Amino acid sequence: MARLKVVFMGTPDFAVPALKALSERHDIVCVYSQPPRPAGRGYKLQLSPVQTFATRKRLQVRHPVSLKSIEEQELFSSLNADIAVVSAYGLILPQAILDATKMGCINIHASLLPRWRGAAPIQRAIMAGDKETGLTIMQMVKALDAGDMLIKKALPIVSGMTAGHLHDILSRVAAGLILKALDGIEKNSLKPKQQQENKVTYAKKIVKSEGRINWNNSAVEIERTVRGFSPHPGTWFEHNGKRIKILECEVIKDIDKNYESGTVIKDMVIACGKDALKILTLQKAGKTPTDAKDFLRGYNLPPNSRLL
Repeated sequence: MARLKVVFMGTPDFAVPALKALSERHDIVCVYSQPPRPAGRGYKLQLSPVQTFATRKRLQVRHPVSLKSIEEQELFSSLNADIAVVSAYGLILPQAILDATKMGCINIHASLLPRWRGAAPIQRAIMAGDKETGLTIMQMVKALDAGDMLIKKALPIVSGMTAGHLHDILSRVAAGLILKALDGIEKNSLKPKQQQENKVTYAKKIVKSEGRINWNNSAVEIERTVRGFSPHPGTWFEHNGKRIKILECEVIKDIDKNYESGTVIKDMVIACGKDALKILTLQKAGKTPTDAKDFLRGYNLPPNSRLL
């Protein structure tokens, strides 16, 4: 396989394994990433994970706040790249950018398109109870995640899997898949496949407020939300004005229907709209995670207590 001149565009941890794999096989002419953001207790500017990796490897890095200006588009075009690879970059690519490389722009998307176009495909797949998800390498067009598909790789969502766990698996698999895609593009051996518009679903951006448990939902729905929001942004409930996170839980079937939703039935078993939720691991604000038994030694939560 020939060495290609590649522009890589990505920002979070998810994109780093793909950049690493590409940098070992091709020539990275430039890395684009989101600008440094204030973070941590001191709100000091911190580089994105992709920029951190690229800097360590002494790759050229650019982090414009937008790609809409003629100046930025001319800078991009001047790289004279063969292809651009995009993975969770976070900026919209204008048509001038999409057209600026010899082989176009391809995107690594963490779902089996056309299911779960959009910002949060990993979380939404778990929350919906999907049995599998995967990766799609697609040609980029101006419309969101709507380009022709080049390669797809399916992976199971196993029982108990969290978004964090699935994220890490998909990230590692993406590194090998993107090399396979570039090999196929260079050899002209891939057959782009159009997405079926009647099968499109959208993975809307995660909002922190969604993490508040609604006990009127079924235990199955709540358990999926806990896994889908783990480790970030997390799920929580309130009791006596205190916010408590649920880190691990399981569904309990065949519970007495007379309990009102949100009622403690017995030790950390909570009535839901349907069935009940047994909380296994939880965390008070500012404290370390603990299992339910240890939690109850230091916190009074007797049967018939109501959680909000």
